[in-house]
Amino acid sequence: MGEAYDWSRYFDAVKGLPPRETLVRALDTFDAERRGAQSLIVPTNRPLAIDLGAGDGRDTLEMLARGWRVIAIDSSPEAARRILDRTPLEHMDRLEARVQRFEDAALVPADLVNASFSIPHCDPSEFPTLWTRLAGVIKPGGRFAGQLFGVHDQWATTPDGIARTFHTRAEVDALLTTAGLVPEMLDEVEREGKNAFGEPKHWHVFHIVARRPRAAR
Repeated sequence: MGEAYDWSRYFDAVKGLPPRETLVRALDTFDAERRGAQSLIVPTNRPLAIDLGAGDGRDTLEMLARGWRVIAIDSSPEAARRILDRTPLEHMDRLEARVQRFEDAALVPADLVNASFSIPHCDPSEFPTLWTRLAGVIKPGGRFAGQLFGVHDQWATTPDGIARTFHTRAEVDALLTTAGLVPEMLDEVEREGKNAFGEPKHWHVFHIVARRPRAAR
């Protein structure tokens, strides 16, 4: 969104909000799978999540609380500072906070790529490469959780000078299919609402949880 964006004001506006529904849905599904397999998260086998556009850590903290290792990536140094300040000491060894654009970040194989309202804030010229890279690091049995913006979103119809990427439903379906991801949640929501600062805004958003199937035995 650029260096001029007032991240401190944004982080203050969303302070104390719970983790995103898409993340909770993905984590609950992972937990149910482990219970079915009669396996638990143990220190020698902790799953890894990448949190793209981690912000002040509302999702990162939830993953850490559930025993995950997390690489939290955000372009704002303020985000990294807030995440580190909020992370309990007993979870700190499982957190890596990076100050990077997610478009440039080196990604590693992960069980979960979480991108809550982050990757749509990507220039359209960079989005295809970003999507290919993030989808490519999701392990078999792993998941993507996050949002994409629809073409009827107010930021698409009334640009505010910030580069973003918008998709039709057909394009979202194609992105998941070509990435080899099977949707477990794909909710298209178009409604009147408010932005983080309480200002009126028309939203058109795809809420997604998608899984990479394991190879057949």
